Amino acid sequence: MHKLVYQGKTKDVYALENGNYLLKFKDDVTGTDGVFDPGANTVGLRIEGVGRVNLRMSIYFFEQLKKAGIKTHYVSANLDDCTMEVLPAKVFGNGLEVICRYKAVGSFFRRYGEYIEEGADLPAYVEMTFKNDAKDDPLVTEDGLIALGIMSAQQYDAIRQATRRITAVVADELKKKGLDLYDIKFEFGYNGDEVILIDEIASGNMRVYKDGKYIEPMTLSALFFAE
Repeated sequence: MHKLVYQGKTKDVYALENGNYLLKFKDDVTGTDGVFDPGANTVGLRIEGVGRVNLRMSIYFFEQLKKAGIKTHYVSANLDDCTMEVLPAKVFGNGLEVICRYKAVGSFFRRYGEYIEEGADLPAYVEMTFKNDAKDDPLVTEDGLIALGIMSAQQYDAIRQATRRITAVVADELKKKGLDLYDIKFEFGYNGDEVILIDEIASGNMRVYKDGKYIEPMTLSALFFAE
């Protein structure tokens, strides 16, 4: 039996005998008052089959990144039992979210709306926030991360470059389906000296539009895999 090492909001993590880890995708999703919200910090509801849908999309994108020569923690996956085997990786600090933005929407627009129009183009703008539910995921600068001893300037540059490359791959795949990526959220860790993409690449981590209209994550998954 695999050893449970961590129970997350949407995934459980087990230790494998070979030194890798197994992520078990759950049907719990984040939200408030029973309404699905990918940006929320609490589990709000359970949607049947959402774990499998998130894993299917993650497998697709991790395989694309592998073809592009971009290193991630992905090893293999089993869609039938909703699990993904991954390499061990240490997170930065207590966890860091990396957002890449192509459009000025969401929290970016709420912060800087006096300087930019909603929906205006952004040049693959990268920002980082601490994963901290109690403090509502505070924004942190490169200088802040270095001063706090969380990462080096070289690691920051590696993450920023990787984020832009990975976002471009995801955006290109979505574009083939007539879908426009506005922003996406990633998580990185380090395996030895190497900075790699970890966690998942699922519809709940991205903001996608079609013909100027926002697409809900579950609808997005269905559209993406529609024949």
